[in-house]
Amino acid sequence: FNATDARILALDDLVGTIAYLIELTQGKEGVDDIDSLANRRVRRVGELVATTAFRVGVLRLERSIKERMSLIQPDIPVTIAGLINARPIMASINEFFRTSQLSTILDQTNPLSEVDNLNRLTVMGTGGISRERAAFSIRDINSSQYARICPIRSPEGPNIGLVTYLALYSKVNDFGFLEAPYRRMEHSKKGRSATSKATKEIVYMDADDEKMHYVTHAGVLSDSGEIEADRVPARYMGEFIEIPKEKIEFVDVVPRQVVGTAASLIPFVSHDEANRALMGTHMQSQAVPLVKPESPVVGTGMEKIISRVMGRVVTAPSDGRIIYADAEKVIFKGSERKEITFPLEAFKRTSNATAYTQTAVVRSGEKVKKGDLLIDGPASENGELALGQNLLIAYASFDGLGYEDAIVISDRLVKEDILSSIHIEKYEAAVVETKLGPEETTRDIPNVGEDQLLSLDEDGIVVLSSEVGPGDILVGKIAPKGETELTAEERLLRAIFGEQAREVRDTSLRMPNGERGTVISVQILDRKKGDELEPGTLRKIIVEVAQFRHVVVGDKLAGRHGNKGVISKIVPTADMPYLEDGTPVDIIISPISVLARMNLGQILEAHLGLASLKENSKVGIPVFEKVGEQRIVDLLKKTGLSVNGKTTLYDARTGEPYENQVVVGIEYIMKLIHMVEDKTHARSTGPYSLVTQQPLGGKAQMGGQRLGEMEVWALEAHRARYTLQEMLTIKSDDVVGRAKAFEAIVKGTSIPTPKVPESFKVLIKELQALGLNVVPMGATVVAEETLTQTESSQKSEDEGKKLQEELGGEEVVKASEVSPGSTGVEVAEVSNG
Repeated sequence: FNATDARILALDDLVGTIAYLIELTQGKEGVDDIDSLANRRVRRVGELVATTAFRVGVLRLERSIKERMSLIQPDIPVTIAGLINARPIMASINEFFRTSQLSTILDQTNPLSEVDNLNRLTVMGTGGISRERAAFSIRDINSSQYARICPIRSPEGPNIGLVTYLALYSKVNDFGFLEAPYRRMEHSKKGRSATSKATKEIVYMDADDEKMHYVTHAGVLSDSGEIEADRVPARYMGEFIEIPKEKIEFVDVVPRQVVGTAASLIPFVSHDEANRALMGTHMQSQAVPLVKPESPVVGTGMEKIISRVMGRVVTAPSDGRIIYADAEKVIFKGSERKEITFPLEAFKRTSNATAYTQTAVVRSGEKVKKGDLLIDGPASENGELALGQNLLIAYASFDGLGYEDAIVISDRLVKEDILSSIHIEKYEAAVVETKLGPEETTRDIPNVGEDQLLSLDEDGIVVLSSEVGPGDILVGKIAPKGETELTAEERLLRAIFGEQAREVRDTSLRMPNGERGTVISVQILDRKKGDELEPGTLRKIIVEVAQFRHVVVGDKLAGRHGNKGVISKIVPTADMPYLEDGTPVDIIISPISVLARMNLGQILEAHLGLASLKENSKVGIPVFEKVGEQRIVDLLKKTGLSVNGKTTLYDARTGEPYENQVVVGIEYIMKLIHMVEDKTHARSTGPYSLVTQQPLGGKAQMGGQRLGEMEVWALEAHRARYTLQEMLTIKSDDVVGRAKAFEAIVKGTSIPTPKVPESFKVLIKELQALGLNVVPMGATVVAEETLTQTESSQKSEDEGKKLQEELGGEEVVKASEVSPGSTGVEVAEVSNG
């Protein structure tokens, strides 16, 4: 084709195009694969800012300069500062980071979720593909993604395949294409014997380069780095073929380079079903940092590397000595006689309300070598990632409590805080300038008893280390009350006694419903002291409340293989099944949960974990590395365990052994962020919606449970007439009826008949707004001969009042009074059932 520097279409280009089309029809050339990574590039943050935000900002700046230039007066000198204002560019860049689809808050549940979040790729966003239009070919795994994009980690919902994660060793080159590392092969021949050996030279190739070479996987190499088989599987032009070893040009660096960060932490992932491995990657990212973290007995060797990525695990930069160490800082003196101070973070709140704490593992005066651990980070033990605990697990049924993947745990895990965690919530109170005057923080709050002010200082701000619960005041704050807000009595008193006391209303910051904890931090930002605050805000008080949470029934636990479940019961240790040596198991999981999931990985982990613990050692099983079955069998024999991995369990309640042997082992169990305490909610009475008068929805609004259309059908199907009537009237939006029902319950009398619900009245008003004359119709009164005209009208009026009362105060029109052209809606009396 034409020279690269030429920009004009030449005759050679046309000839080349026609030649390509001819070869295409003859099958000599292939069509470009639109989903191949050779035809897709990564647009990084800098590029997105430059092409969208900065470009828009410069266009706005150009417009503003032109406008200012057009307004220049000849007699006034022009300055550059007067013409150029950087605000349009700053505003558009800020807007990009605040409102862009691709701009997300970093997931800081644990260190792994942070690393994973930074490796995320998406095809959506500005200039991308919407999830509704995404075809299966886009979501599917392409052969070019090998060692560049993790084939396991992806969301389970509608974004599956659209949001992906980088593989372990892939990187983005200068042009935005993903590259993967490979080792170059070296072939030599001595007489008749030919050797093929992998060199130490590492070559990064993008998808386009790779398909032109014969590449094989790392599993074909022996321990010495040679290919021993004569024919080996290889990848070439996006296809899998088998060729002689002499043709191989490159080999994978390590077997685990295929997967991403989270998947590289799952031992025996090659023995798990892909769907469950995907869940395992998600749940590791949802694990809560525990108070007592423990690194896994059966790991993959990646734990140490991943825990150090974010820089919270600190190692010695050189040989040296610890000058000073405590809970706040570590001072290190290296071989260059230079002192380095490492500050420690304690109880730092993350974006997901988990607590990050660093701990010093060295003492003053201790000598250390380069690379030695100085400071342990959150969810880390001895510098290794520790998202959970190694627990003794039994695959058995236990009184049916393992139904639907439920988990039974021992109360030892609660008493010894083995699965306990700390969570920190942040509450903010802004002191603002109102139309009637500024708000102020004070301890003197109207209509608040002294018992509620005990934990406040003289400024009305909660004292550090105070124990607070639902509804407790964190910041006492009052705002001026306007004349319009005063009641008639207050206005009368003011008119009589004059301006005696300034009326204020309570705008205090209180603990939300269902929350509790200990105040660990109070920060006061003041505009007068130079702090930057939002317009109209004078001061801002930020209170952090820490909560120590034990594991409770309803909490979600999970392993690394996608084996998740909810705690159904916490059983006393004395009642848990025990081994022959008297050791009670920590956790019981239903064996049925393993069969359909096809997860051999978790069983292998249990066997190997128990054997390793008996040997008092830890094992690392790198992902996709060959582990011979015989090695595990030998280890089980060496530690005196049964080769089939089963053991006799004893029922602690009877002392008798169970009829069949049970699989017992050590598995790594994590507590997930989905905790029952965040979801539990109850309401007796509370706030109501202004229009429909129905209770609000959701825990945050102290709302009720929604009874939707389908729930009504369910009650109708069971003919639960009274329950249904209650649900739709006095428990919902029958304003008069619910007040009378509450009164009846208090007085102990029978609950009166419900009235018309408010939502029906809203419907009537909406129909009237459409121009339909909707009127409730009473029964037509037929005048009897014996009644006088006065008596007849009196009877009709009494019945009308009775009907009006039953309809909740709506005006009643008799059938005879409705004009022939109007629309009438007949409403029957509301009867029980």
